[in-house]
Amino acid sequence: MPSFGGGRPPKLDEDEQDELVEMLREDQPWKSQEIQHLLQEEFDVSYSPNYLGTFLRELGLSYAKPRPKRPNRPENPDEILEERVDDALDEDDQPHNKREGEDEEGWIVDDEICTDGGTVLGFFDASKPQPYDNSRRVWYVDDPHIERELVKTHDSAVGFYALNGESLVRFTEDEKKERICGVLEQVREQNPGKRILLVLDKHGAHICRYTRKRAHQLGIDLIFIPSGSPHLNPIEKVWDHLKWTMAPIVVEDENEFKELVQETFEKITERISFAKKWCEKFLDFQKLS
Repeated sequence: MPSFGGGRPPKLDEDEQDELVEMLREDQPWKSQEIQHLLQEEFDVSYSPNYLGTFLRELGLSYAKPRPKRPNRPENPDEILEERVDDALDEDDQPHNKREGEDEEGWIVDDEICTDGGTVLGFFDASKPQPYDNSRRVWYVDDPHIERELVKTHDSAVGFYALNGESLVRFTEDEKKERICGVLEQVREQNPGKRILLVLDKHGAHICRYTRKRAHQLGIDLIFIPSGSPHLNPIEKVWDHLKWTMAPIVVEDENEFKELVQETFEKITERISFAKKWCEKFLDFQKLS
């Protein structure tokens, strides 16, 4: 008699498991019920619903909500960002934000700006948190509901998450270039005397010549993440955690909500853990001085 080490033999041998994986790969994604049907039809076996997930993970499958692949995302966004970060850290005499072929007028750092006291690295982005966001489960004894005023805001929260400087968040009526540059001026005020490296996405108001030039005048060098790659900006995690931390939100008016956002943002951005993996992957600390 064959020995199975005291355990039950697998319902599918290794060759059958490989065959199953190839079948699943060809027509992915699959629902659990569909896989059960496939196993029954093709291999004449079945698994209990409780064990099926364990079996599939052992085969190397993942169980997750499918995310649409962004058509404008390059094949190698990490490599592109790594090159851009290295380029920004290697200072030279040319304005970092200036593109080839643009005229020279206005590409001069303001006289009162000093950038020789080291480098501040931070992440920049806008979000639209709302008082009615409900992203957290909480315990109830009775019916799970909250009585609260119907409060909302049309303004955007524009945030700067600094790793080694002063973070800030400001509300603006829109995300046009003039408003974005106004927040950049406040970022400079909060972080004087140092060069600022700012990682941000390629939103139209960020990448336009007006913003790039004003940032240079403020001593702020912009590092744009590749298109369709929001996961490469750690401030996205800050926004998610902010919404989760504040929920459930009970405020009386818009002003109280904005104060809550600012207080929560300032508190959670004291942690650099949101950018730990980003720093390990993209940052050369010897150049960040």
